[in-house]
Amino acid sequence: MKSSKKGGLIILFVLGMSIFGYSQYASASQIEVNIIQSELLNENEKGSDYNIELQFVNPSLLILTAGETEFFIIENDEMIGKGKLESFTLQPLDSSFVKGVFNTDSDRDKESQSVKITGITKYDVLFTSIDVPFVYYPTEEQARGFIHQK
Repeated sequence: MKSSKKGGLIILFVLGMSIFGYSQYASASQIEVNIIQSELLNENEKGSDYNIELQFVNPSLLILTAGETEFFIIENDEMIGKGKLESFTLQPLDSSFVKGVFNTDSDRDKESQSVKITGITKYDVLFTSIDVPFVYYPTEEQARGFIHQK
């Protein structure tokens, strides 16, 4: 009888950890991204280079460690630039400010209909890693300040 109780407890423990892990993965998939600032570094005939600072908000109970993150800037369904963010760690139920750089092409359409920032961040969690895609749609005013600083 004792071994069957231990087996049942082990099954309950594994089931509980699986449910907890999935719920935290679902929460981590809802990470919020906000543009805090962007600054034009230089501009030439090839394009423009910018410094950027983003805020990532972690709604999960997991500590998430992210490596260097590549992201893309898409305007009117066409990629106009790309950049990289520094490595960072998101504490549970907290936010982190992350700096990076990006550049845009000079031969792009100045009249934009829509701008979005998209990328995939790889987070190391316990014994595994998860890829969390993010898509951010800046407001018209943010987009102007973000990539139209002329």
